[in-house]
Amino acid sequence: MVFFYPYLLVSLLFALATLQRVCGNTELRALMELKSALDPTNKFLNSWTSDGDPCRGTFEGVACNEHRKVANISLQGKGLSGTVSPAVAELKCLSGLYLHYNSLSGEIPKQLANLTELSDLYLNVNNLSGSIPPEIVGMASLQVLELCCNQLTGIIPKEMGSLKWLTVLALQYNRLTDQIPASLGNLGMLRRLDLGFNRLFGPIPPRVANAPQLQVLDVRNNSLSGMVPSALQRLKGGFHFENNKDLCGSGFQKLRACTPFDNVNINQVEPLGPIKNNTTSNNMPASAIFHVPSNQTNCSKSSKFPQLAIVAGVITATVIPRKKQKIGNTSESSVGRLSIDQAKEFHRGGASPLVSLEYSNGWDPLGVCRNGIGIFADSLNDFRFNLEEIESATRCFSEVNLLGKSSFSSVYQGILRDGSVVEVRSINITSCKSEEDEFVKGLNLLTSLRHENLVRLRGFCCSRGRGEYFLIYDFAAKGDLSKYLDIEDGSNHVLDWSTRASIINGIANGIEYLHSSEANKSAIIHRRISVEKVLLDQHFNPMIADSGLPKLLADDIVFSTIKISAAMGYLAPEYVTTGHFTEKSDIYAFGVIILQILSGKQMLTNTMRAAAASCRYEDFIDSNLKGNFSESEAAKLAKIALACTQELPEHRPTMEAVIQELNKSNACS
Repeated sequence: MVFFYPYLLVSLLFALATLQRVCGNTELRALMELKSALDPTNKFLNSWTSDGDPCRGTFEGVACNEHRKVANISLQGKGLSGTVSPAVAELKCLSGLYLHYNSLSGEIPKQLANLTELSDLYLNVNNLSGSIPPEIVGMASLQVLELCCNQLTGIIPKEMGSLKWLTVLALQYNRLTDQIPASLGNLGMLRRLDLGFNRLFGPIPPRVANAPQLQVLDVRNNSLSGMVPSALQRLKGGFHFENNKDLCGSGFQKLRACTPFDNVNINQVEPLGPIKNNTTSNNMPASAIFHVPSNQTNCSKSSKFPQLAIVAGVITATVIPRKKQKIGNTSESSVGRLSIDQAKEFHRGGASPLVSLEYSNGWDPLGVCRNGIGIFADSLNDFRFNLEEIESATRCFSEVNLLGKSSFSSVYQGILRDGSVVEVRSINITSCKSEEDEFVKGLNLLTSLRHENLVRLRGFCCSRGRGEYFLIYDFAAKGDLSKYLDIEDGSNHVLDWSTRASIINGIANGIEYLHSSEANKSAIIHRRISVEKVLLDQHFNPMIADSGLPKLLADDIVFSTIKISAAMGYLAPEYVTTGHFTEKSDIYAFGVIILQILSGKQMLTNTMRAAAASCRYEDFIDSNLKGNFSESEAAKLAKIALACTQELPEHRPTMEAVIQELNKSNACS
């Protein structure tokens, strides 16, 4: 008996270790099955390997929680063309699944119902077909369900009324039929309900209209009928009902008054059963379709919504952040989730400003991008490009000229007619803000920024015909700063010491300009400063890219880019708990960049930080420099970097103080 307890303890520990290894293998197998389905040609997910560890940061788009369980899969806009495998249901701790803006086909697997921890499910803007599985009600933690812009058919399952935490339900631009389930009115947390551009008929249920938190209801372009519940008057601009000719009601602008021949007052009576669709066709009303002449452009491009032709309205996918969810992995990166109390107000739904810009007030309906009278301030007139110029500069957006892609945009190199080289960023209109005044205000901001350490915006172009808008920037001949990190010994990409110091000074000056308030601009927080956002011109002068860009983008796009910044270590610690960006957030990212430039490494470790603090140059200065650097300047820069990356924001300096320090001489004692 003396030896029994130690033996039992050893056996128990062995069993636990075995169990952990088995669970790990289960998740790895599930990921490999998911990869095989999502990317059957192994073109985009080759970082997912059967002998890899998804929790070490090597699996693109995968993040784990503190228990080394897969908690987030972010693969939006990756060009995936496969299907969604039921194997994803084996990832029991998954809280976020982001597969939007791809070309996935097939049906939504009913096994997703096993993901009881899932809060965010983004499958929008794909080619998914089949019906919405009623089993989806099993996802008890679901808060955001984005299924828009697919080819889903069948009915909206009444079981969805049991998803008590659901705040966003987006089903627009599909082929859904039958009535709106009254059970959706049971969703006490529902703030946004998008059902537009489907084939729904019957009345709007009063229970839905009375949903206590509802802020936006979009039912445009269906075949709905009957009296609109008066409770929807409280939504004001948040209620969108256009192109439902059989709807009527009082107190709604642009909605016809009811007559004795209309349906009974549904404010008093709930529909007891199916209401027969009296329309001759379930197709979208013809008034909702714009037929663009085929000779509008010399370049052809497939529509994002081929089954809908070109419609007068676009989707603004909105993210409703949830309570803080700690995500971490062994590479010391972390991803924070906002608390719902700190979430920003929804942007009011409606047509994209780009629809209005091109079809209203003089915008050319043939797709030529030019200014509309009364739309833009005079200050924007000098920044107009037309689509022909953009297509000519990029050779009709040739793949040869493609410089890169992100989750929401593509960047092309181009040559304008005056011979100047530019970068053209193409952004789908579904990724931009839906409020016209906000969008135009954002354009005004971008065109007003003028500093030698910011990438200069040459102009813009909005094309309703292509469903895109374009931003034209000066070209950065030397690429972005990340290209000069993690360089093998002997490479001609190694930056010498004086160039590194000059780049750091230039970045600081650019950030200081953004943070300053001047007559023609207010202070701007960049939010996403990183080595990828620092471009270098022919003389290695640094220029910060994407300054002010979040002012143009929809909330879910901005949120997805924030998660990328977090995974790379640029996100300040306080964002996880506050959900707010400040100037000190940018300063934190700047401090990280200094350490990256000094070390020549993208991934930083605590050992490197400790070496920088104690001036152990051999442990944190890039060995490719072979000792050719200034120790006193290295000490000064390391001190600034460590000050900028203090955990508490109030302990970090202002950028003005940083620049003053850069101009001083400092060394380790």
